Amino acid sequence: MKGKRTQSNYEALGTAPMEECFSNSMKTKLLSFRASRAKIRYANTYRLESHNKFRDYLVRDKAQAILTNKLQQAKYDGVSSPSLCASISEEILKAVKELDFDRYKYVVSVLIVEKAGQAINVASRCVWDVQRDTWISAKCETETFIALALVMACYYE
Repeated sequence: MKGKRTQSNYEALGTAPMEECFSNSMKTKLLSFRASRAKIRYANTYRLESHNKFRDYLVRDKAQAILTNKLQQAKYDGVSSPSLCASISEEILKAVKELDFDRYKYVVSVLIVEKAGQAINVASRCVWDVQRDTWISAKCETETFIALALVMACYYE
């Protein structure tokens, strides 16, 4: 391996360096694009508690109000219930995010069940931090159905 190299790495790989492939204007555009796509890095805060802690009574009141307003005069329809559940859950999620509790991620689940004299058990499973994570439920009952909204707030460090 003593002596001069006869081929550059670019020639051996069959590629050309950036200077040979692009004009000056293309190089500046490419470099500015790469700079704009750079990832912003933040310093650690070493803070374990949120400044605006999750207040479940506010979220429960919001969820209850949304359920009542949307479903007060509604009748049960098995075909339109899934889309109604999705729209209500999106509205509840938007309302919870507007309360601006920092360092929380939310899971909103809405369930509409026809009244037919049956019992119902709803269960969910996840990794849970008992000190910081919490959940609320809101219920709306009409003549033909029962609607249940669950909002789980998981602390995100």
